[in-house]
Amino acid sequence: MAVPEFQSFLRPLLLLVSDGREYRLRDLRDPIAESLKLTPTDRSELLPSGRQHRYENRMAWARKYLQWAQLVQTTRRGLFAITDRGRQVLESAPAKIDRDYLLQFPEFAFAQGVGSPATVCDETGIEADSADIRSPEESVEAAHLRLRSGLAAELMEKIKAMPPSFFEQLVVDLLIKMGYGGSRREAGQVVGRSGDEGIDGIISEDRLGLDVVYLQAKKWDSTVGRPEIQKFVGALHGRRAKKGVFMTTGTFSSEAQSYVEHIEPRVVLIDGRRLAELMIDFELGVATVRTYHVKRIDSDYFEDE
Repeated sequence: MAVPEFQSFLRPLLLLVSDGREYRLRDLRDPIAESLKLTPTDRSELLPSGRQHRYENRMAWARKYLQWAQLVQTTRRGLFAITDRGRQVLESAPAKIDRDYLLQFPEFAFAQGVGSPATVCDETGIEADSADIRSPEESVEAAHLRLRSGLAAELMEKIKAMPPSFFEQLVVDLLIKMGYGGSRREAGQVVGRSGDEGIDGIISEDRLGLDVVYLQAKKWDSTVGRPEIQKFVGALHGRRAKKGVFMTTGTFSSEAQSYVEHIEPRVVLIDGRRLAELMIDFELGVATVRTYHVKRIDSDYFEDE
């Protein structure tokens, strides 16, 4: 089974601390996993960012929700325990403890930015039923990934509408952004030369020009196959080159990808999707519209002297 929805962690977590003792969240990871019958595979599942396990993230947000509703409270740094209200909730044995149930508590409603249990959209634009499945942090990440995917698709549309000469210069601009080649002017001098036998550009790997990378830029909508890569590799051999980059607005066949894994010189294939992602990462052809800062409590500030 997959890691259950975010709200499924609320009741098990409250039950685990119902004895009134102080707990650290990390001490409850194994009991929670056992309670929800999570397999080792479930527990190893990561968030899209790859920085945290999904079940640990949902567990942490469950504790935060319980704390906002004042069903648990922080007792000391890193420790929390159930409150009288939390005990009363368990004694009343509600059919389900979820976001709608917690909205009856004014403190939780205030933390959620709503005044009643009415259905709302959160700040990411995700409908409530979808947001209930994810933790708030997951919702933000999911919205970010959707926006990024949409932007990548738009970039490809723009690039494909431009002439081939624009794409050749884009490849150089991107490598400059990534730290290669020194300056745009220096790199641009070697792009677009005819008669280079399959080489569209040469760019320095470092600012002193101690090593160079040879470029091939193909503005194609179709799939680039192994024969095209072999021609490029042949051109590299003719120059005794050790490194090459083949970029395309299209895709590479599986044969082409397999071929470059077992050859010298070293050749990196960058398809349209990866090209768009690199442009986003290195801020080429895109602009930041809005920045959100996700903040957390600074426990050091509230620590007793």
